[in-house]
Amino acid sequence: MIGLAGFFALWEAASRTGLVPDYYLRPPSVVLPTLVRLLGDNHFQRALVATVLATLIALVIATAIAVPAGLLLGSVPVVRRAVMTLVEFLRPIPSVAIIPLAVITVGSGPETKIGLAVYAATWPILFNTMYALDEIDPLHVQTARAFGVRRLSVLTRVALPSAAPFVLTGVRLALALSLGVVISTEFFTGGTIGLGQYAMEAAEGTNMMAEVLATTVLAGALGLGANAALEWAHRKAFAWSLPRGGER
Repeated sequence: MIGLAGFFALWEAASRTGLVPDYYLRPPSVVLPTLVRLLGDNHFQRALVATVLATLIALVIATAIAVPAGLLLGSVPVVRRAVMTLVEFLRPIPSVAIIPLAVITVGSGPETKIGLAVYAATWPILFNTMYALDEIDPLHVQTARAFGVRRLSVLTRVALPSAAPFVLTGVRLALALSLGVVISTEFFTGGTIGLGQYAMEAAEGTNMMAEVLATTVLAGALGLGANAALEWAHRKAFAWSLPRGGER
């Protein structure tokens, strides 16, 4: 919080001293009250809800895709060797670069931003799940098999619980990515309601940079709050996986 306060103080100083033109960078003393005012506006509230819902839907879909895929790639070497070249080819492609293609093929509705967010969010969850299996103690797997546990049951009863903390870390990373992609898609397509569309409309107006920056600050606050919530859930659910003192 001290670092965040320092950031806003530098921002205020840069704007007030003319280091950056006031028109382009409205000071926090103007932006934050603007944000409070916007939170009471029905149109802005609908935009906020639309962005949050799209992000959560994308995160759930990405998790449903990436966790089983990660378990498969992490536990079946033949499949891993067969598809890793394709995975490594697709992973570096930024979702924002696919926006024109997505708009042409799917349109500019909510399904576009959700689909692009799913694409971006899948990778961190997939790789965290896949590489978590490499960290499992082989003795745990051997013991389960010695007691006659079948391969699929070993995967669900031994491998998945051990990988769960890594999966949640991947979800934390994916949440920030999906939120950024959703807002970016809303901004560039302008075809669906959301914070990105609101910022785009404000940017086209006159003397509305405070509204644009307020939307940006809110996006950062959403990411910060969501990350803090997931960190709390991690500490509560997987305290055993944290370093000594990590549960405090």
